[in-house]
Amino acid sequence: MALSGVRVLELAGLAPAPLCGMILADFGARVVRVDRTSRSQMFTDVQGRGKRSLALDLKQPQGAAALRRLCRETDVLIEPFRHGVMEKFGLGPEVLLQDNPRLIYARLTGFGQTGKYASSAGHDINYLALSGVLSKLGRKHENPYAPVNLLADFAGGGVICAMGIITALYERTKSGKGQIIDASMVKGVAYLSSFLWKSQKMGLWNMPRGENMLDGGAPFYETYKTSDGKYMAVGAIEPQFYEQLLKGLGLDSGKLPSQLSVSDWPEMKQKFASVFAQKTQDEWCSIFDGTDACVTPVLSFDNVASHQHNKQRSSFIKNDEEEISPRPAPVLSRTPAIPSFKRDPLIGEHTEEILLEYGFTEEEIAKLYSDKIIEFSKAKANL
Repeated sequence: MALSGVRVLELAGLAPAPLCGMILADFGARVVRVDRTSRSQMFTDVQGRGKRSLALDLKQPQGAAALRRLCRETDVLIEPFRHGVMEKFGLGPEVLLQDNPRLIYARLTGFGQTGKYASSAGHDINYLALSGVLSKLGRKHENPYAPVNLLADFAGGGVICAMGIITALYERTKSGKGQIIDASMVKGVAYLSSFLWKSQKMGLWNMPRGENMLDGGAPFYETYKTSDGKYMAVGAIEPQFYEQLLKGLGLDSGKLPSQLSVSDWPEMKQKFASVFAQKTQDEWCSIFDGTDACVTPVLSFDNVASHQHNKQRSSFIKNDEEEISPRPAPVLSRTPAIPSFKRDPLIGEHTEEILLEYGFTEEEIAKLYSDKIIEFSKAKANL
């Protein structure tokens, strides 16, 4: 795979860092998740595909020393803590990069390493708010709303950080040097919104929130409920696609207002809604499939993997515990991602084998275990 041979240490954290580590693992990197020991463990990683787990207490000097030793033999460190935490452990980038100048030290945080909120707590909705993007999301006359925690946590955080790591790995092939990545979810999600900024003069966002073409104002860019309580998604922006939408709905364009008559949009949405409510989702699919009307079913998690298009693309996989999840993307022609089909690792499941790989002796491992610096999962405990 494309990242075969790349060694990654991912310090256990919430949603964004685990996604970043899973992306790297899916494309071939050897990712070790450094978990908290059970005494301080508060959550588990549901994005542990392809990773191994080492349970290590970084709050103890011996634990911090062990991680520092591991970092001398690794390519990438993913660090998800608030500004200053790693420095308190004596594991800041100035220390680890002095030990290993080739190390890529990726710091994935909400607010970044500098600025007024650098040391403040926050979550996706806060980062989304500070980026300006949240102000654009929501229905007419309603409060702004965050679309679960996908945008800042995962897109602006995990994916952008993974892109930074891969970029730094490529640069290292030329310079031979590692570097520090400051991946802020606020800046990441703001960067994702570049189109919103760059398109302001195009007139796409002149109306209040929820009244524009792409944010729920237009009847031809909306979701509609079907007679069986499901939904269809409509994205018929271009005139030729809009014509096919009207044809499928059985409406005569000559008897309707112009597509771009904004004042008529509320009435047209009601008309479209009344038509869509007359047939089931399957019936609408039989009408619109194979056309360019840009009308598709809104699939639930229960049926998305079985949809014909997704089956033909092998878009979803099932692990050895029958759990379904999305297949890695994008698809590379020569070196595609080959995701692990094994269950996610137990906390501390691979502690001993990882330490042995990194040059620790059995005596050193036994001492760390007796001092309660490391832990093994019950399934693997042998000391």
